[in-house]
Amino acid sequence: MSNSADSPGPAPRRFAFRPIRLLTVAIFALAGLIFWISFNTAQGTNIRSDESMLRLSDLIQARSDKNAALDEKTAKMRSDVDALLHRDDDRSAADEERLRALEKAAGTQKLRGSAVTVTLTDAPPNATPRISGVPDPQPNDLVIHQQDLQAVVNALWQGGAEGIRVMDQRLISTSAVRCVGNTLILQGRVYSPPYKITAVGEVSALRDALRESPAIQNYQEYVKAYGLGWQVDEHDSVTLPGYSGTVDLHHARPAD
Repeated sequence: MSNSADSPGPAPRRFAFRPIRLLTVAIFALAGLIFWISFNTAQGTNIRSDESMLRLSDLIQARSDKNAALDEKTAKMRSDVDALLHRDDDRSAADEERLRALEKAAGTQKLRGSAVTVTLTDAPPNATPRISGVPDPQPNDLVIHQQDLQAVVNALWQGGAEGIRVMDQRLISTSAVRCVGNTLILQGRVYSPPYKITAVGEVSALRDALRESPAIQNYQEYVKAYGLGWQVDEHDSVTLPGYSGTVDLHHARPAD
């Protein structure tokens, strides 16, 4: 029999990291990270009312206001340049008449005449179906979309509009009506509903075009179902401003 002192001792015990223990450690680590991020974000303030959350919208509005001021400055400079050109040029009467016709067609001159104004408004946020058999509205059912504004503008052009103003800006051939969320972005400026679209032309033809537009007929279904705003007003005389902004179009080819 060998001496106990010479007998090999028990094998060293290895610590086994069981999966359940590893998962527990990971959960505690993740919880700690979440608490730290929340504390670092809040820093003792109310996250929902933190002014930093409003900075983006404030920046957008500030840029919109700046663009409006630049538009006014551009319009004044263009008026001064036109006055100098008229004073120093030697165009014939026929050339002058052709130029005025081109300016009118381009929308850079004021336009006066009978008109209609279409006003589009979001439905109340707590709107419920107004007619039977209609499902409860989704958030997108209660706001004005880009397609709705485009439908009105396209119908008015189809009805023979001589010129169109959206909010306080005159549309030209390169104007694009775009919406982001429930805000309209038009030629570098931002607008919120209600949206007003005014067209100068023969009132009866403009009304007929609005009534016959399939896209507007679809919009009218939502007016009846959920209370989206729709109003058409007639005017004996309205003056649309001339377009005074920049033109981004660099190349164009007449359509066949």
